[in-house]
Amino acid sequence: MNKKEISIILPVLNEEENLKFLIPDLSEILSKLVGENFEIIVIDDQSIDNTKTLVKEFLSSSYNIVYKLRNGVKSLPLSIFEGIEISKYKNVLWMDADGSMDVDSVKILISTFLNKDIDVVVGSRFVKDGGYKGLEKNSSKSFLNIIKNLKDSEDSAFAVYLSIVFNKLLKTILSVKISDLTSGFIVGQKKYFDKEMFEKFTYGEYFVYVIMKLLKNNIQILEVGYFCKPRQFGKSKTSSSISRLIRLSYPYLKIAYKSRKELNED
Repeated sequence: MNKKEISIILPVLNEEENLKFLIPDLSEILSKLVGENFEIIVIDDQSIDNTKTLVKEFLSSSYNIVYKLRNGVKSLPLSIFEGIEISKYKNVLWMDADGSMDVDSVKILISTFLNKDIDVVVGSRFVKDGGYKGLEKNSSKSFLNIIKNLKDSEDSAFAVYLSIVFNKLLKTILSVKISDLTSGFIVGQKKYFDKEMFEKFTYGEYFVYVIMKLLKNNIQILEVGYFCKPRQFGKSKTSSSISRLIRLSYPYLKIAYKSRKELNED
């Protein structure tokens, strides 16, 4: 198998401003890593901004772009799976398109995947060389410093704190070595990802189940650190209020307990 080929999947909802920069930057870095053997798949979950117009402009250029507009109920997990389904290369990577996962981090993940004998690589905020929103390299990890760094962004310091605590809780429930169980930043062979991993979920909780299924199927997973950055443009889909954040936590806990039961069945 030619490992130097990859499909990048961008599930998007109103990310026009971020895509203006992300698509050209991804194209440049991917050309260096795999030559022409790449595609950027934009799965549009019914955006109401000018995402479609922007991507069609890129389609008329030299960028290797695929665009698909979803119908029906909005779904992050199914957007990702539809991207996997239509991808033409044997390796896939999916990521957020809000600027939090920059091209330098993409380069780290893909380079690690291409150069190491490993099945799947996950970008992690909670391992060596990783960091979460509001944290800068070589800076203080105090919560006050995080609040200061995020004060002018669309991201919530409380959401960051909750994510840190929540991932520790999920890791304890599942009793696994993976630290970032809500990452959503992953590269691996397409054959490892099936519809079951995505179809029963509504938001980011799907990723807990993806990790569980990979572990259950004895797929090697390597976490590599990346610095998650504050959203560049647009509104956050998750951190609009504390009550919403807490409400969104329930499905994660539910799938974590279910996943632990499935892992223990082996």
